[in-house]
Amino acid sequence: QVQLVESGGGLVQAGGSLRLSCAASGNIFRMNAMGWYRQGPGKQRELVATITSGDITNYLDSVKGRFTLSRDNAKNAVYLQMNSLTPEDTAVYYCYARLVRRLDYVSIEYWGQGTQVTVSS
Repeated sequence: QVQLVESGGGLVQAGGSLRLSCAASGNIFRMNAMGWYRQGPGKQRELVATITSGDITNYLDSVKGRFTLSRDNAKNAVYLQMNSLTPEDTAVYYCYARLVRRLDYVSIEYWGQGTQVTVSS
């Protein structure tokens, strides 16, 4: 069994910062990619930032220069530093992982439970 545990959401004023954390635990053979998606009110879920095992990062255009994704391979964790937040960043943020399970060596996608980020104007 694999679990993703998120933390760090909350309420912040526009221009402020938040840091999201996500750690994966369980029977993990190999972590292929981790990152964050978000879903704002009335919107579809969208990719915010991801990083692959080969250190290839991908960012949503609207967060480039403001958000930074980092990871700790030893902990199977990723961190999203979010600066210069705007009300448009308000959403539920979901941790994402694509990994190979030790159980059966199958590549599976996992999602966290989501953490609310609210940016007030």
